[in-house]
Amino acid sequence: MTTSPRHKAIEFLKAGAIAAVMLTAGAAQAADWPAGKPITLIVPAAAGSTPDQSSRKLAQYLGEKLGTSVVVDNRPGAAGSIAMQTLVRSKPDGYTIGFGNIVTMAINRSLLARPGYDADKDLVPVSATTTVPNILAVNAGLPIRSVKELIDYARKNPGKLTMGSGGNGTTSHLSGEMLRDQAHIDFRHIPYRGAPQAQIDVISGQVDFMFDNVPSILSAVQGNKLRAIAVTSKSRLPVLPNVPTMDESGLPGFEVNAWGGIVAPAGTPRPVVERLNREINAYLQLPATRKDAEQNGSVVVGGSPEAFAQMIAKESRKWGDLIRKANIKLD
Repeated sequence: MTTSPRHKAIEFLKAGAIAAVMLTAGAAQAADWPAGKPITLIVPAAAGSTPDQSSRKLAQYLGEKLGTSVVVDNRPGAAGSIAMQTLVRSKPDGYTIGFGNIVTMAINRSLLARPGYDADKDLVPVSATTTVPNILAVNAGLPIRSVKELIDYARKNPGKLTMGSGGNGTTSHLSGEMLRDQAHIDFRHIPYRGAPQAQIDVISGQVDFMFDNVPSILSAVQGNKLRAIAVTSKSRLPVLPNVPTMDESGLPGFEVNAWGGIVAPAGTPRPVVERLNREINAYLQLPATRKDAEQNGSVVVGGSPEAFAQMIAKESRKWGDLIRKANIKLD
């Protein structure tokens, strides 16, 4: 049975009317948001980690500006997929948002056979926040004071060195895989449920070395509990001017910067996304925020939701290439 042009026109008008009603309802809902109702910020990392620290500072600011509480919900494990699965199952009304980082938004799509969510279809970018490099640090008792000495030691003692990380698929893990690939050395990787736990064992000497985000490991380095031998940024860090980059240490092009930002479940009203984006960018421009970032080795990013989406796409390609080359796969 064929449909008449008149019937098609009526159906088109109906669809347009439904869409208009939904858009109006979404706008009305956004106008009332957050209406004093608490907002949950899901963080795919352990308490005390770099993502947790930065998220809590942002949560406090947003709570003050939005006139409600923003509660951080830490959900570490499974390369962040536990947190993201929780987020995508949440109602897309602006009352549940998440910290989407380099792992959950870019790395997992190539690393995990079944991540349990689609970063492109199930989530919408709100705003990038910061990028941060890693520090390569060794146990202070090891006779290793440079990347060259670490490589030489590993070659003379194949398979003996152990590397801790904040978990499979994190930049602390993949920085090590990049080192393994470029330096042609072997060591044993020991993943933890978070960087703070790995750091404790490196300090105690149960593990030999690790890569970790600057903010979460800087105090241990400055307190001489760990020895920093390199940073993964393109240039040296103002907070550690005497520590060379990996590139300067004989590994050309070795650059790793973790990054993060706020994401929301797909379907979250655009006005809510835009309001969050404005508040986040205002927070990032505060002198106190920028000073704090400089002191802990981070770089403020900010920008539009579309700019964040472009960053995610670019980084997904970069890490996908490394993961495939190193043949890393997690179930």
